[in-house]
Amino acid sequence: MRRTWIVTAAWIGALGACGGGPSSPCADVSCPVVGTSCDETDGLCHCGAGGPVCAEGEACETVAGSQTCVTPLPAPVCTEGSRYVPGRRAFAEVTSEWGLDGVLGVRLNVADVDGDGWADLLVRRGAGAPEDFGPEGTRRTWLLRNTGAGFEDVTEASGLLSPRGALPEGRGRPVEVAAFADVDNDGDLDAYTGVNTVDEDATMGERSEILLNDGSGHFVLGPASDIRSPGRVDVPAGAAFVDVDRDGNVDLFVPQHNYMGVSIVFLQDRLFRGDGTGAFREITDESGLATLDWVRTEDLNAGLCHSRAWGVLARDLNGDGWTELLVPSYGRSPNHLWRGAGDGTFVNESVASGYAYDSNMDWTGNQFARCYCQEHRTAEGCAEVPPPAIRCANNWNHARDREPYRNGGNSAATAAGDLDNDGDLDLFTGEIKHWWAGASADGSEALINDGALHFERPGDAALGLVADHLGRVDWDEGHMTNALFDFDNDGRLDVYVGASDYPGNRGLLYHQRAPLSFAEVPTEDFFEHNRSHGVVVADFDRDGDLDIVVGHSRARCNAALPNDCYATGQVRAFANQIDEGNWLQLELVGGEGSNRAAIGAQVTIRYGDLLQTLEVDGGHGHYGSQSDHVLHVGLGAACEAEVTVRWPDAALTTETHTLPAGHRFVLRQGAWPTVAP
Repeated sequence: MRRTWIVTAAWIGALGACGGGPSSPCADVSCPVVGTSCDETDGLCHCGAGGPVCAEGEACETVAGSQTCVTPLPAPVCTEGSRYVPGRRAFAEVTSEWGLDGVLGVRLNVADVDGDGWADLLVRRGAGAPEDFGPEGTRRTWLLRNTGAGFEDVTEASGLLSPRGALPEGRGRPVEVAAFADVDNDGDLDAYTGVNTVDEDATMGERSEILLNDGSGHFVLGPASDIRSPGRVDVPAGAAFVDVDRDGNVDLFVPQHNYMGVSIVFLQDRLFRGDGTGAFREITDESGLATLDWVRTEDLNAGLCHSRAWGVLARDLNGDGWTELLVPSYGRSPNHLWRGAGDGTFVNESVASGYAYDSNMDWTGNQFARCYCQEHRTAEGCAEVPPPAIRCANNWNHARDREPYRNGGNSAATAAGDLDNDGDLDLFTGEIKHWWAGASADGSEALINDGALHFERPGDAALGLVADHLGRVDWDEGHMTNALFDFDNDGRLDVYVGASDYPGNRGLLYHQRAPLSFAEVPTEDFFEHNRSHGVVVADFDRDGDLDIVVGHSRARCNAALPNDCYATGQVRAFANQIDEGNWLQLELVGGEGSNRAAIGAQVTIRYGDLLQTLEVDGGHGHYGSQSDHVLHVGLGAACEAEVTVRWPDAALTTETHTLPAGHRFVLRQGAWPTVAP
């Protein structure tokens, strides 16, 4: 692609004389070698075969294969590096200071909706009915603009909840799932807002929508299209924007949870192709994503049937340039992993990848299986099963519940990050695990990628990711939401687990102290947050380290047991206190052939003796979460990093820059890096 670099008259005039004709833009440019002619090429003046003659304060660099004049990169802001050590305070609560008092919710997104460089927040409680903005109304959704000095509520004024139907005055459309992307490639972030339509009376006829941003953070309804799921029940459990065919327009993957009719109804997950205007057409079947009804056991065990979606993730996990689609599933049913096969088609690799469920199929630890076997000692496999430790109930199907598809997990959010610094993306899946279900029920754990789309499960004990059960046997883990981020800028990812919904559960932070070796950070060093459900991280105050906002669930409150619920579902914000260490932040802007928000772009960063791969997020998690599009990497003691961007265009255009630490850069495809304002 040919790029033109414009030279201003003031610039040319400052360069001195060259002796060209009066009509030449290079007439006054002075060449250092006597007798060398000065010619204009691509808007720049060149002396012979050399590079362009640059103005004072400019430098000649090769950009997109051509030499051009650019502003030199700044000097690094460099320290000796940082690392958390026990006894050091890592976070301080700033909920009130940041203006978040009264904001309630467990579903959190980060998106810079007004394009001012400050990370904004979308917070949702989960909506079963339209928003009521009246003085005594029930609020369920908050769009919060980051002013740089805190957050302000702009929900109603933003138009994000504008109804398509005729809602009463002062009401807004319900939102359960949300994701942000530049669907029309005009330079701002638009939104998908998903609605459960099982009870259309409760939602007053409102459905899932695309909202288009005018660039200032104000939204209007996009075109009516297949995204509204006309004529069928829509039960979105997450949403991920992704350019599945790399045509430069983002598409949208929306997995579906089940609902209750006469019996449980399982639904087909849906993929929609974007046309660049805000309209989307469903392409599920033609993309190879069709799944089967829950009928044949062998199909269920193979992960070929409809999911019971409880989240979503879209990432290129094998480095081939085609995105994989992942669906964590509820009810101990198989998780789905779809390999991107090229040209927007997918192949089911759920079981082969190791993502569907773990290899432990020992059903004999299930207390209800023990109840059954106590009464049916002659049944297959029952002779040596120990007696139960519960009051028995008829809650075991001996033919069905020993099958692999019934020995998975209650999988909620799967996060992706380069946990082992080997250049590919690993996974961490949050799970609800009940003590009575036994060892065969999958718990939350890290899945380490071999780079070829197969995941090893070293286990929590081997990695140091074990949760303290306070000495109790009857412990239910509610590890539904999580985040992978480097809280101390030491160059390795740490793990936050949002443990929620059951007594004793609280937020857990694990520091990676050596390769794949984690240690729990005591609450006095970060914070104690009971029933932690919902989490996002971003550099909200733009001081070079990652802050954290967490939600709170009030499910199953019990004042007689540890870590009880708080009085409300107030979100809480915690500012990072590390205040040192080397870091780099990158804001990517797609160019010709790529979606403008650069969703799906992979960035590999080499610093010191480490490397890390990151990918721009188009939405992930349990009922819709999203990471900041500004990528952050801690550099440890390194003062610079080699940054390679693989853009999500048809050619997988790759560009490499060496960047100094301590700055946020804007990387525009095909352009020289600039310091972000």
